[in-house]
Amino acid sequence: MYFDWTILLMLPGLLLGLWAQAKVNSAYAKYSQVGTRSGVSAEVAVGQLLRQNGAGDVAIQATQGQLTDHYDPTSNTLRLSQGVYGSSSIAALGIAAHEAGHALQKAQNYPFLALRSLMVPVVNFGSKLSWPIFLAGIIFSWEPLMYAGIIAFALVVLFSLVTLPVEFDASRRAVALLNSAGFLTQEEESGVRKVLNAAALTYVASFVSALLQMMRLIALLNRNRD
Repeated sequence: MYFDWTILLMLPGLLLGLWAQAKVNSAYAKYSQVGTRSGVSAEVAVGQLLRQNGAGDVAIQATQGQLTDHYDPTSNTLRLSQGVYGSSSIAALGIAAHEAGHALQKAQNYPFLALRSLMVPVVNFGSKLSWPIFLAGIIFSWEPLMYAGIIAFALVVLFSLVTLPVEFDASRRAVALLNSAGFLTQEEESGVRKVLNAAALTYVASFVSALLQMMRLIALLNRNRD
């Protein structure tokens, strides 16, 4: 039976991703049960933060699911999950403020957010077709196709890399916004940071996994030459 050793390259990324997701779930489970002293719901808090910082035109909506919170720059809409929207917990305020940070990035033309938005159509192409193109190159023993597949997937890696400063900056903004509005005590700020730092790990894991997968493609290309 033939064993493809290159699949082992994916193992560290997989383990890091599982660990990061466990950290997120643990932090959210803990701090979603701890209310803030201000008692302000995430929906009200984020609306105030956006208005105070020149982004009052952002729509705020509730959405289904858990940890499905996101900011949609195409419709200028901030969507908060069921466990966040009406909650005044430490986790809820941290997550909502993080998404508000993304809205402010757009309002202030944050360059990495603009770059990431421009990359989305190309990255969608790369993520869907990189492996089929690469495998076609192997089947037909045609290296240009294999190189094309690697280049297509390299765009996915680049997108994951560009995402890191976008997410880190949004978390930095979140803490600053909540503090400036007086929504957090010092102890509550520590909880917010733990939730946001755990979430940031998932993006790091995503980048590492994408990078390792590209290394696997390169290893397969080199092996095919032998």
